[in-house]
Amino acid sequence: MIDSHCHLDLLASKVDLHTSLESAKAAGLTRIMAPSINPRSWEALQALSEQYCSILPIDTALGLHPYFLTDSNQANTASTTDLPEQAIDENLEQLEAAAATLHPSVKAVGETGIDGHINVPLTLQKKVLHAHLKLADTKALPVILHHRKSHHLLLEAFKQAKYQGVGVVHAFSGSVEAAKAYIERGFYLGIGGTITYERAGKTRDTLRYLLENNFDKILLETDAPDMPMYGRQGAPNEPQYLSDVVDVIHELFAISPEQTISITTQNYLRLFKTA
Repeated sequence: MIDSHCHLDLLASKVDLHTSLESAKAAGLTRIMAPSINPRSWEALQALSEQYCSILPIDTALGLHPYFLTDSNQANTASTTDLPEQAIDENLEQLEAAAATLHPSVKAVGETGIDGHINVPLTLQKKVLHAHLKLADTKALPVILHHRKSHHLLLEAFKQAKYQGVGVVHAFSGSVEAAKAYIERGFYLGIGGTITYERAGKTRDTLRYLLENNFDKILLETDAPDMPMYGRQGAPNEPQYLSDVVDVIHELFAISPEQTISITTQNYLRLFKTA
């Protein structure tokens, strides 16, 4: 069982990470993908991948999360008075430099994307996404995408950037039509804690379609320490709870946990070219 989206550096500020990873391993996890949100994040994650490799393999990704694009304090800049555009340009230079000498743990570019709910100019989000897509193409790495009210903008960005690669749309909660549009481009879809809630009827309907038609394009994720599973609200989410997603798939669709784990594990290894 592989957690394809877990912010281990953020989780480390909320729980004892060694204990959490040991619990994840005991729960059946065999690997974790840890996407980054800024330069400090990817440096921290690379260090964690080395520190905890004796417990679980930790893959990492290089990215600038759209949430943090206009926060100078998150930007690793010399001065907090820098304009957002200046800070972002510096971060993009750091991204290029990190990709030039890839750390062994790096298997993807991200987390990047477009979010229609945050107070970050869409022009800035699109510029940064475009840079990530170009980098992913250049390095032949998959891209990890964040979305919120932005499926049309992401699909448009692929065309504008002439993106030839693949990737995963994490925490996918869109319609069957949106799912088909991504899958036609070779993308995978991340399924996490949202489906553990009864109110997630649309997402469950889409998941039913995917399980029946495109099981080979599904990944499992926690998005820890956020997106808590149903019944675990009020506490940090952790990778050990990924089995909650597997259990709900079994309960709703009568697919055995063994089948879900086997197929999604192979999907992950295929996408991220991991042995």
